[in-house]
Amino acid sequence: MAWTTADIPAQHGTTAIVTGANSGIGYETAKALAEKGAHVIFACRNEEKAAHAIASIQSGSSAARCSVGVLDLSRLSSVRAFAEKTLAEQDRIDLLINNAGIMIPPFHLTEDGIESQFATNHVGHFALTGLLLPRLLSQSGSRVITVSSNAHRFGKMRFSDLNRAQSYVAWLAYGQSKLANLLFAYELDRRLRSAGHSTVSLAAHPGYASTQITQNSGWMQMATDRVAQSAHAGALPTLRAATDPEAAGGSFWGPKHFRQMMGPPVSVSSTKKSHNTDDAKRLWTISEELSGVQFSV
Repeated sequence: MAWTTADIPAQHGTTAIVTGANSGIGYETAKALAEKGAHVIFACRNEEKAAHAIASIQSGSSAARCSVGVLDLSRLSSVRAFAEKTLAEQDRIDLLINNAGIMIPPFHLTEDGIESQFATNHVGHFALTGLLLPRLLSQSGSRVITVSSNAHRFGKMRFSDLNRAQSYVAWLAYGQSKLANLLFAYELDRRLRSAGHSTVSLAAHPGYASTQITQNSGWMQMATDRVAQSAHAGALPTLRAATDPEAAGGSFWGPKHFRQMMGPPVSVSSTKKSHNTDDAKRLWTISEELSGVQFSV
């Protein structure tokens, strides 16, 4: 039988943080967790949109426990402010779902001097995870889920120019950021296991799903309308990685069929370069330098 949201165990008493929860994959992920009893924190850049998303969920499930936390992953000052507020208000974090992302924008450096896709998709989540990790470690069996993409397959780490300022191609920069997601997720799990922690790190990807991020990508819209699966289906790999008791640390979850583009969520493979431990360690060191965040593992 294919895994569905009906297979999610009860989440009463747990606290989950979902970045980019106001729409698309993030919204469907947050909705499913809230309907199973979790307290879900919508970590979003736009507070009004997050509140509207929560109202939509609560209109169909009045018992759903949701709250908003303002988070702009492209700004490290915002990441630190969100983490500080969350640690002050929450005595437990069971799930951190690093879901938010941007795709193929024009070249832009953030206020921290980092290319916007690399900043939002990787560095911001790296910093957020490091800042919240002490609270995650205090909760036995907690999980960090990092959402990557099939785009990691054409991604390449250009360590000599991570901003790709010398020759910016939006798609290649996006692929680099999604490869960075996997290098980070796998390296984090190796470090957690080496330190003997019960907290685990996993990764997931939605396949080809119809979401706002694809709807805003120009020529992709026609193909998306014709063949993409729904945002709900695209959220299932993330939800399985987050809640399936059999999902092990260091695993990667995605759709089963047609080159991992659609279908039920299963354990899937990623490229050889995503498992390159030398690149992972190098990226880790650079990410600590860029973010100013040191991990407690």
